[in-house]
Amino acid sequence: MDLTQIAQLLDQTLSPDGQVVRTSTDALDDLSSLPQFPFALLSIAAGGQSQGQRVAASTYLKNFARRNIEVRDGSSSNVSKEFKAQLVRTLLQADASVLKVLVEAFRIIVVAEFVKQNSWPELVPELRSAIQSSNAISNGANSEWSTINALTVLHALVRPFQYFLNPKVAKEPVPPQLELIAKEILAPLLTVFHHLVEKAIATHSRKDLETEKILLLICKCLYFALAPELAPLVAVRSYMPSAVAPLLSSFCHDLIRILGSLSLDHGDSSEDGYLLTLKTGKRALQIFCSLTTRHRKYCDKLMPDIINCVLKIVKFSSNVSKLDFLSERIISLAFDVISHILETGPGWRLVSPHFSFLLESSILPALMLNEKDISEWEEDPEEYIRKNLPSELEEISGWREDLFTARKSAINLLGVVSMSKGPPTGSSNNGPSASSKRKKGEKNKKNNHRSVGELLVLPYLSKFPIPSDSTASDPIILKDYFGVLMAYGGLQDFLREQKAAYTTTMVQTRVLPLYSLSFCPPYLVAAASWVLGELASCLPEDMSADIYSSLFKALAMPDKEDTSCYPVRVAAAGAIAGLLENEYLPPEWLPLLQVVISRIGNEDEENIILFQLLNSIVEAGNENTAIHIPHIISSLVDVISKSIHPSLEPWSHVVVRGFEALAVMAQSWESFMDEEDEQNDSSEKKASGQAAIGRALSALLQQAWLTVPLEAEASPPPSCIDHSSTLLRSIILSVTGSNVVRELKLSELLVVWANLISDWHAWEESEDMSVFDCIKEVASLYSKYGLENFIVRQTPPPPAPPVPQRSIIEAISTFVSEAILQYPSATWRACSCVHILLHVPTYSGETEGVRLSLAVVFCRAAFSRFKGVRSKPSSLWKPLLLAIASCYLCHPNTVEAVLEKEGDGGCATWASALAFACTRSSEVGLSAKSEIKLAVMTLIKMIERLLGVGNPSGDLLRDCFTSLIETSIQLKELDEEMEEEENGEESEEVEEDDDEIEIDDEDSESELEETEEQFLERYAQAASALENGIVEEGDAEDQELEIELGNLEEVDEEKMVVSLIGRYHQVLIKGQALSSQLVSSFINAFPDSNPFFHQYM
Repeated sequence: MDLTQIAQLLDQTLSPDGQVVRTSTDALDDLSSLPQFPFALLSIAAGGQSQGQRVAASTYLKNFARRNIEVRDGSSSNVSKEFKAQLVRTLLQADASVLKVLVEAFRIIVVAEFVKQNSWPELVPELRSAIQSSNAISNGANSEWSTINALTVLHALVRPFQYFLNPKVAKEPVPPQLELIAKEILAPLLTVFHHLVEKAIATHSRKDLETEKILLLICKCLYFALAPELAPLVAVRSYMPSAVAPLLSSFCHDLIRILGSLSLDHGDSSEDGYLLTLKTGKRALQIFCSLTTRHRKYCDKLMPDIINCVLKIVKFSSNVSKLDFLSERIISLAFDVISHILETGPGWRLVSPHFSFLLESSILPALMLNEKDISEWEEDPEEYIRKNLPSELEEISGWREDLFTARKSAINLLGVVSMSKGPPTGSSNNGPSASSKRKKGEKNKKNNHRSVGELLVLPYLSKFPIPSDSTASDPIILKDYFGVLMAYGGLQDFLREQKAAYTTTMVQTRVLPLYSLSFCPPYLVAAASWVLGELASCLPEDMSADIYSSLFKALAMPDKEDTSCYPVRVAAAGAIAGLLENEYLPPEWLPLLQVVISRIGNEDEENIILFQLLNSIVEAGNENTAIHIPHIISSLVDVISKSIHPSLEPWSHVVVRGFEALAVMAQSWESFMDEEDEQNDSSEKKASGQAAIGRALSALLQQAWLTVPLEAEASPPPSCIDHSSTLLRSIILSVTGSNVVRELKLSELLVVWANLISDWHAWEESEDMSVFDCIKEVASLYSKYGLENFIVRQTPPPPAPPVPQRSIIEAISTFVSEAILQYPSATWRACSCVHILLHVPTYSGETEGVRLSLAVVFCRAAFSRFKGVRSKPSSLWKPLLLAIASCYLCHPNTVEAVLEKEGDGGCATWASALAFACTRSSEVGLSAKSEIKLAVMTLIKMIERLLGVGNPSGDLLRDCFTSLIETSIQLKELDEEMEEEENGEESEEVEEDDDEIEIDDEDSESELEETEEQFLERYAQAASALENGIVEEGDAEDQELEIELGNLEEVDEEKMVVSLIGRYHQVLIKGQALSSQLVSSFINAFPDSNPFFHQYM
């Protein structure tokens, strides 16, 4: 292996020239198949000529490991013992930049071999030896191993154990690998940790970087060893390695000493050593949170010392405006530790004596308005809103630690304090479930214990006067009352348990008066609006008018001369959305709609929020808002059209949100009209409203799709295809004649839309079913009124080249076949479109070739997908087999040829599977009448073709005929059942409603009382089902879709069955092992067939 060549290629991957990078990467990929290649990369990572070269080698090795190392049950990763040993040696000596990348490759191998396979037995002893002989542990300046490197390797080794390894086991024991690590490495390290803490405390003024790094790494290792998670927000009892348990007390006291050394009275953490100390302190508090929620029996005796420690930290909450993020995060975590401890028996007794101190000196100071808030309000209002005024309208992707502020943790703690009524009962060993059971029991018994919220919290908050016209500008009153409002926002659980008059008085006297001031600082109005949204679940109904009137004022508040009111308007919008989400509805809907509509169009950022709010209003208002939709849509189209530019660039966020809002309104209008149809209301209103909607939406889509510059050869941008499909469907629903089709330019719009979806490869990101609903309506439109370019596309006029282009249906078929192949959750819907496109349109002799091409495309896609799931019958069999059946009925010869080319048994495989699916014993189960009708016609066609081949005694023919008999009986029985159901439908519905109410009550009670053990058992069952492939893709309602057979609905399948048997009964029945019961049932269903079954009589 030429190391020089590989080193040169690695250097070239750092080139700014993209072509050079691609060429060198391809060359490295070609070399990667050589057995010595990974060893060469390790050698370069350890001794490359430059840091860039060493990092490049480490990066390629990491990616190489990710691509090539994968362990499945019963297999091994095939990583050689020599390579693993060389990798560990390299890690122990690498510089920081190489170590950071190379340890990821190590982690991949560890997960594959050590964690999943419990192999690599020499790893733990060798790592223990390396740590013991490393430079900082052995005090040997000439040691070849770095302690920091060795602990980084240990961290990578322990980290995979932060999650339960086998979710199928309800009570998973401590993994033996983790027990080994704890015994051989972690337990001895805790002694080292103690000595290093003493050294760090003794030299507090002179931070030693190496010592601080070692302390942080050991804390990280212990955290991951003690805190495996079943789910990010679920606290359940976790692993406790037996070797660590006896040393836990000493370790926690060392952590307390580290936390006691922190200086939180200033914001300077620029020194590297102190920054590391802060990180260690943060990890210490996370360990305390984990211990109190997951390891109660080990930490009950430690709680007094932990409480004293965190109480000293939270008293610095008044300094948060001066602190950097990490220091504030430590205060936030300290509040969280108190919250967790307060929910335990011994914790309550420890914390309750400090309630007054916490409230006055820690919680409220953290809630008060500070200089950092005012600065952030002006400079970064979006960040201010995310941190302080979160709502249903916020879209926070991922886990953002910077949003876990001291203020939020203080609000959470205040909520826990206010709900406290006394020490919980029950053993401390029962963990969090005991606490939750206590609370539920107390609530059910309606005990008369007065809560701390009633005795202490609200009386204390009432001491702060509400601002008036004369005091609103006082900075002290502003700061204090902002904190009071934040505190009210955390009391929703407490207020929910109080009488309605309690909340009414508080809101009327402490919140709503702020909206009536001649001038109220916007900070207070925003906070007050947020409070109303937070208290949505406990607000009395008789306050609705006052609350919405106040929020209307905030929603329309203009900017002041020197202060932006954008956060005020966003907070009001979020509060209204929160109220609607909790079914706290306005007394009148039109004023709410008018306020929102009047604001749309002013600023892009606000438009996005207002569109989201409008969605919430329309969805919550139902018929109350639906009657206004035609007018609203016309107004919104005018606003959105101003932001659409005839270019090929993706649309702006305002346009995207606007299309989403229009789609919600179009769906709401359709639901409203369906209800009116059931009530036989006037169709004139429906027609005029739908026509107005159709004209407005058509004009918008024409501007978006048909005004692309002539010089642009590409199609319009693929933005909002899912929502555009909903709008297009709404336009189609407004059509009342061929002239309307032309007026709305539907043919032109559908050509663009069909081409867009044919090239759309991001359906699974939205999983929006509106595309399939639109396909159904397009086919129906063509069958009613005809449609240019639907089946055959007209040749473009000169000067364009006379090249035939895809028709609408051909472009749609491309998307449908792609959906069948690529998107499991769309399989049902896509297959339903196959039937629609093949059978609903009327094909002439000239256009039958198009249907032939569709049948080929659909058949190939469905059979390819079926081959992937054929090993075990599942619900996906049905849509795939029936899709092929529709293709087969159209062009059996061609479909048979296509299936044979696909291999895996070809047509025989599909026919056999369909015959099996048609039997009553099959797990697939045909249920809908249209499914059974399609199966019967397909089996008849198949039997006729098998008889034509001249093999009447074959197994496939026997299976098909038996399935035809069973399926025909089932179809007849279904017709009879449908007639019977029509008679007693009303009485059955009443009984079912009563049963559902009882079931719902039982379910809610069961869910309320679910214990930790029940949760773990349920989680294990779900994990097992997922691994066994029992969980099916797609919604249950998709599986209940009726197949649309178009002209095939007119076929009399009963006559076809009797005719087939009459023509071929001597061949079909002779030698068939049909049960007498089956024959008898068939004769009862089809009396005309009686003469053909003499041998069974």
